[in-house]
Amino acid sequence: MKTLLLSVCVCLLQIAGAQPIKKYPIAQTGCSAYFYCDPGQFQISYSPDSSAIYQSECIVGDSIAYGLLCVKLSGPVSDLAVAENVLVQYMDYLKTAYQIKSSVGYGKGHRLQQNEQTRGVLDYWEDDKRNNWKVKGWTNGRIIAVLHAFSPRALPETKVNLFLDGFRFE
Repeated sequence: MKTLLLSVCVCLLQIAGAQPIKKYPIAQTGCSAYFYCDPGQFQISYSPDSSAIYQSECIVGDSIAYGLLCVKLSGPVSDLAVAENVLVQYMDYLKTAYQIKSSVGYGKGHRLQQNEQTRGVLDYWEDDKRNNWKVKGWTNGRIIAVLHAFSPRALPETKVNLFLDGFRFE
């Protein structure tokens, strides 16, 4: 049902003359994500525990940046409550890395495509340059993905939500 809804939304956006959304693979992870712009090749790095981190970002026009960090955990976490806490810790780390000065607070309890084997966390941030951020993280215990959109202007909620919910696990 979610796939049908995503397809209908994509069609409506294209008919309305809006920026089309397209599915892109995330390097060798087996995962993919829908972007409004070409994220190019994902840059890879490794965390101290040898987890592979894939990262990319692209900008639509001159105002909205869409980005994704995908972490293939070196040691899977079988307890999804623990995996959700690891996701929150990673998002806390990103707040520092992105120089976030304020946040609304984490909204937990999200499921990707109603899949009970996933956990999602949502937040709204503002950085030191007064950019507005909307961030959503996903995990299934093997992968952590954090998608974000930011702009100096107000973010278009419907368009950004389609992006943030457009991650697909392997």
